[in-house]
Parts: sequence; structure tokens; C-alpha cells
Amino acid sequence: MRNTGVVRTYGQYCPIARGAEIFAERWTPLIIRNLYLGCGSFSQILEGAPGLSRTLLSQRLKQLERLGIVGSAPKPDGRGHHYELTSSGHDLFKVCVSLGEWGARWLEIAPENLDPFVALWSMCNALRRDRLPDRRVVIRFDFLARRSAAREGGNGRAHRERYWLLIELGDTEICKTCPGVDEDLYITADAEAFVKWHAGQLTWAQATREGRIQVDGLPSLVRAFPTWNARSMFAHIRPVSRTATSHAG
Repeated sequence: MRNTGVVRTYGQYCPIARGAEIFAERWTPLIIRNLYLGCGSFSQILEGAPGLSRTLLSQRLKQLERLGIVGSAPKPDGRGHHYELTSSGHDLFKVCVSLGEWGARWLEIAPENLDPFVALWSMCNALRRDRLPDRRVVIRFDFLARRSAAREGGNGRAHRERYWLLIELGDTEICKTCPGVDEDLYITADAEAFVKWHAGQLTWAQATREGRIQVDGLPSLVRAFPTWNARSMFAHIRPVSRTATSHAG
């Protein structure tokens, strides 16, 4: 790409080239995805993109506003801004959907993609709110993941990540520290099983039968929990086996 000031460009009139100059910027597709999912505040957008810095998010939002892809307005209380996609932004989200469909069909979920927090955050943005209980529910999640051999000095020991999900009147909040209230459900899962369940690549029955997801608590909530998950928007796509494609070639 050519550098013209601070903007990198292919220097071509081709709409693919010009569109890629915007869409292919690191983090931009995830920012657009988060806005589409209803993340209207700076902190909400940031929470749904672990690894994205506040400085870079600020830069990306300003760029997207300048391009007419994102609109913003001061919050009524004067603290921060509310962000949303414009008509142009909603059109650009269609590119996100096409990219996601391709990824779901042709790319395997690799070990480095198994971040249980991202799956939990994604699930919270896809809950079937009409099925949620009409009282506060607190769920503790214990995710068992396997660290890389390099990080563990070669022994590949498992480690645990713990989060709490608070659901009340249709609103959700993920806590990384104990919220100090009674817990109603206790879910222990290996990260791969939870991610693949939300992604539509593993059924709840199979995951629980194999002991990869275990749920304890009030029986009615234990039965109801899996029905709250609307799953990934790409859960309906069946992955293409690499083995099958290599044999076909």
C-alpha cells in the first residue's frame, strides 16, 4: 500500500481496493460488529474487543465518523458519547456477515481462538430475552482451558478462568470479580466445548453427556439455561472439513 500522509492507500479506483482501505484496517470489522450488536458506549465497544487499546479505539471511531460510517452524539448526562452505525455503516456490516459466513464455513476454530470470555460476551449479546426469568439470576462460570506448552514451560497444565454473569430484567453484566451476591447457577466448562456450543458446532446434550459442560444449581434454572442462548449468527453454517476438501482435490 502507498503511504499518503497518515492514510495508506492502494492508489486504485477499484471499489474493492478503496473499500479494503477502510474495512481491512485492524479492529475495524470488530468495532462495526460490536456497534451492530448494540454496543453504544465506548466502554461497551471496548469490552467486546479484548486486546484493543483505548487509544486505538478512539482513533478508529474518529476515522469511521469522518467517513460517515459511524455517528455519535453526547450522552444526556454529558459523560461520553453514544455511538451507532449510519446507513453506510449498516451496509458495511453486510461485508462483516459475508466474511463471517466464509470464516465459519472454511476456517477451523484453532486453540488460540478459544477465549471463553469472548464466547460469554457474544452469548450475552444473543440471549433470547423473552425466555429469561423475571428475577435476578447470578451465574458463576469456571472455564477450564489449556495453556500453551511454551507459557507453561512445556507441561501444558490447565488453568481456570472465572466470571460471573448477572441477568436482571433483560439486562446483562459480566463481572471478572465476585459481585458479592448469592449465585444461582454454577457452570464448569472446558473453553473449547463452550465456544463450540455457542458457535453451533457442539450440542448442549453432547457437551453435558461427555462432562465437558457441567451445570449445578436450582433444577429449573439448570434446565432452562441452554434455551437462553440464541447462539452465534453463524451457527447454522456447517463447516467444510479440510480432510474432505483435500481428498476432493
